[in-house]
Amino acid sequence: MRRTITAVTLCAGAALLLTGCGSAEPKPAPEGGKQQPQPAASKDQGQGPAPAPAAGGGGAKHEVTLEVGGTGRTAVMYSGIGSGFEQQTLPWTKSGTAELTAAEQKVGYLVNVVPGTITGADGKLRQAPCTIKVDGKVVAESDGVTNAKGCSYMIK
Repeated sequence: MRRTITAVTLCAGAALLLTGCGSAEPKPAPEGGKQQPQPAASKDQGQGPAPAPAAGGGGAKHEVTLEVGGTGRTAVMYSGIGSGFEQQTLPWTKSGTAELTAAEQKVGYLVNVVPGTITGADGKLRQAPCTIKVDGKVVAESDGVTNAKGCSYMIK
């Protein structure tokens, strides 16, 4: 009997915790006024636009250019100014603006590009060369031979 009471009490407590305090019903209208419209629930919770940069230290903007050299076609994976993993015709370039929040200015904002393989002049497969430019300045580059990890750079 004691186990049954304990189990029922635990189940009731769990049910109370899971229901929470909120309600889907609208609040009553203020005295003599109109009811304020309630925002509709979004199907994409957590998928909304990125938060606005903090005032007074956020919002640093940087022009970023990702480049992959060579000829032919290869897969290119990139992130930082959008993201993607697609077959591209070389040479390939993608430019955009990275707007850093105050937190990203402290810890950094990663941009990278990882190109696939191409056939080198010697007939051997090697990684395509890549370059990252931030505000017009080359900040990372790979010739695809001595460094076959692609290009990445932490903007601060």
